[in-house]
Amino acid sequence: MVKAYQRYTPRTTFGVITSGNSNIIYDADGKLAISPALEDVTIWDPKKGELVGTWRDSDNKAEVTCIARSVDRDSYAVGYANGSIRIWSMKTSDVLVTFNGHRSAVTSLAFDKSGSRLVSGSRDTDLIVWDVEGEVGLYRLRGHKDQITAVRFITRPPMVEGGNPTDGYVLSASKDTLIKLWDLSTQHCMETLVAHRNEVWSLDVNADETMLVSGGGDTDLKVWKIDPIVLKTGLGVGEEAKEVGEEQEGEGTESGLTKAITFYGSIPRQSKERVTTLEFHASQQFLGCQASDKSIELFRIRSIDEIKKKMSRRKKRQREKQQALLKKGDTEGAAAEEPVSETIEATDEITPWHVIRSTAKFRSFDFAPVKDVEKVGHVQLVASLNNNTAEVWTVPHPAAAKNEEVADEPNKAFTLEIAGHRSDIRTVALSSDDELLCSASNNSLKIWNVKTTSCIRTMDCGYALCCAFLPGNRHVIVGTKAGHLELFDLGSSSMIESIEAHEGAIWSLQIRPDRRGLVTGSADKDVKFWDFDMVEDQAGKKRLSLVHMRTLKMSDDVLCVRYSPDQKMVAVSLLDATVKVFYHDTLKFFLSLYGHKLPVLSMDISSDSNLLVTCSADKNVKLWGLDFGDCHKSMFAHQESVMAVQFVWNTHYFFTASKDRTVKYWDGDKFENILKLEGHHGEVWALAVGTYGNIVVSASHDRSLRIWQKTEDQVFLEEEREQELDDLYEATLTASFEKTGMVDNGEGNIGAPSLANGDELASAGKQTLDTLKAGERIMEALELADQEIDAWKAYNAGVARGERGLSKPQRSPLLISMRQTPEQHVWYQLEKIRPAELDEALLVLPFAAVTSLLNWLDVFVQREYNINLVCRILFFLIKSHHNQIVANRIMRPMLDSVRRNLRAGLQKQKDLIGFNVAALSYIRRDYDANNTSDFFDEEAVRKDEEKKQESEKKRKFMKI
Repeated sequence: MVKAYQRYTPRTTFGVITSGNSNIIYDADGKLAISPALEDVTIWDPKKGELVGTWRDSDNKAEVTCIARSVDRDSYAVGYANGSIRIWSMKTSDVLVTFNGHRSAVTSLAFDKSGSRLVSGSRDTDLIVWDVEGEVGLYRLRGHKDQITAVRFITRPPMVEGGNPTDGYVLSASKDTLIKLWDLSTQHCMETLVAHRNEVWSLDVNADETMLVSGGGDTDLKVWKIDPIVLKTGLGVGEEAKEVGEEQEGEGTESGLTKAITFYGSIPRQSKERVTTLEFHASQQFLGCQASDKSIELFRIRSIDEIKKKMSRRKKRQREKQQALLKKGDTEGAAAEEPVSETIEATDEITPWHVIRSTAKFRSFDFAPVKDVEKVGHVQLVASLNNNTAEVWTVPHPAAAKNEEVADEPNKAFTLEIAGHRSDIRTVALSSDDELLCSASNNSLKIWNVKTTSCIRTMDCGYALCCAFLPGNRHVIVGTKAGHLELFDLGSSSMIESIEAHEGAIWSLQIRPDRRGLVTGSADKDVKFWDFDMVEDQAGKKRLSLVHMRTLKMSDDVLCVRYSPDQKMVAVSLLDATVKVFYHDTLKFFLSLYGHKLPVLSMDISSDSNLLVTCSADKNVKLWGLDFGDCHKSMFAHQESVMAVQFVWNTHYFFTASKDRTVKYWDGDKFENILKLEGHHGEVWALAVGTYGNIVVSASHDRSLRIWQKTEDQVFLEEEREQELDDLYEATLTASFEKTGMVDNGEGNIGAPSLANGDELASAGKQTLDTLKAGERIMEALELADQEIDAWKAYNAGVARGERGLSKPQRSPLLISMRQTPEQHVWYQLEKIRPAELDEALLVLPFAAVTSLLNWLDVFVQREYNINLVCRILFFLIKSHHNQIVANRIMRPMLDSVRRNLRAGLQKQKDLIGFNVAALSYIRRDYDANNTSDFFDEEAVRKDEEKKQESEKKRKFMKI
């Protein structure tokens, strides 16, 4: 019988407040912070310091790289490292739409003012404009030569007052030092700005879209003026340019072209590092600039009145200076004073205000979306830091600071830091009942509740390298890099003793199987044995302590020490890549295990004391017999150094963790890899297996803790290997799609024209495994439906000819089970495809399937199925296969039939929409008439009447 194992699946991920590859933003109300947490998105209440919600998609393993907020207060776009984009709903925490178009990580996202369109930029240098409501990609824009770093929509001013704006524009910045302005009505690049000397890392546009600020590696920010008159008409040439430029008096016109964006000036920054985030405040009174260091610079944007007052003060100071020089008799000096310039410069309008400094580097920031800051009295922003923390800062408004006696300095209001470590988690340990988890990093020891994953204790410690719960689960002991053993009491959340145990780093410690002491191994070449003891403290109360009993001197640095569960043996791994085994009672040498090419980093002994498993920096895992010291098996286990290994109690199954970001589950008897647990985004440093193997906890460089839960689902090794081969094949298949899709071979492939042809425009889709499977499902449905119809046609023709003994065709078992007719089955398969993947799925169809589908579309039009979907499929097929359709005369009658039926169907749809629009406008007029009334201030009306009467009295003439 084939052996079956139980499957381990990811239960939860915790310990990450904000990951470093994406930005943090506020929600629409400015109360919740939406933060990236590796492949998930977490929602925090900074005021309470609580985790409110998590957005997790079980199908996604890619890291979050970008987050953007829509104007509808509910939708949030999240970009991922695999090029996908998901629109999440804040109310339901569900995915509304999934877009797949980019070939690498999404680096920037922006919604337009209506929230109906989304533009995304990526590392693959492409921009894609998406229709959020239609759930489709509109087109791909190409022109940049390096990663896109920022994108923004600009609305096109309406040509007629009160008219609707047309497609508008998109601004994009890139690491190729260029900023491009794209006209979406013609889908081409309209202008390219080349003022930056190195990478442009961020840009932002103010609310009224008259000013653009961009920043890169330069020491100053570039400010640009946007001309709405040029944006209104688009790119004008010749006579059109002259007409547009009349109001500008010819400024900015060169060779018949009018520039929409003109350079305004530079603003110096304090920081020498590159700009990471630029953002205008919602009130448009402030500008934030965050560099890749520990500072955020805030600038004030002055109004025209404030600028004029400043200029008048400057003139007044100059006049006073000239008068002072004239009094001294220095007429030459007074005449040499330069007059104050009347022109307004960028430095006059944007002036430095405050600098926010923190203890760690900032990753990103976002202003709270509150427009009336004068009423609130302060400017608020949330910032994510590189050390897994988030901070909320408040800066008093200038008006509030003048009126009240408040500090005019930035103030840190809230900090999110308890729910995660500041640096790599180097060691983890589970309590004996698997209810508590201890994790330790540099300067921080945390105790977690395993069920709720909440942090219940946080204590300061040294640079932790190993830790363990003491018997009773009330104390934790930590071995540090400085050679100290630190003993912590969980009840009082304090360190009760720090023992200078070794002169070098303590790499390993283990509680003795009799639970009366422990052993430590250190870089000072010593293995020390300790007993637990009760001592009196200064207050006279007894507390737990450690007493040093014996020392075993080794020839090299000790990396790991392990007891056999029967307490007869002690195994010690050394830096010289050997493992020495000693008798515990006499410390007499028993075995020396050779074989690893690099040092053994961790090891463990099975519960029956028969097997020793070792893992090494040479990527291998070896199984040894403890009776004779023979190597049972050497296995190439991981692609990088194997950092931790541990047996499951009462079995010969064990887990390994490696720097290749994976955890693996092995059978130590059959020497087989059972499972590969993927999910971490950094090196896995430590591992802890539950007492009975129900849970496994892994800790990583990405600062996350992951719990893997044993389930009832069975694993068969052959099926697992087949699945791994399928995954590998699918990965290579997707990679081949990406390579072939980049070239237009001139055979009707509109997937992605090559840049060599200079094409700026391409389709937005991307061939994935999902689209391939969707196309295959359509082909299968068409084949099944055509067979069914042809069989019935042949039967009916035979009946019409009077043939006898004909039996009715057998219906397809699939159609019977789904209770569908052939046309319903085809329509069901078409409707099942996501709108964003439909175009790419239709590209998979061969021309024979296309002709069959066109026939079915004629049927769908007559039956009045979803007319929008029918139109979309029909237009795409005709556009993609135009040459073949035109060359095929047999298809003409069918296309004529489709045209007639489609026009009738569209007319019905148009009439229905018109009727509904008229009804809605009537309801609105009725509501306005019945529910609105003009408000009159009686006191003001009375005063106006009195003034009127007084004026009449004065003007009255007397006649005699």
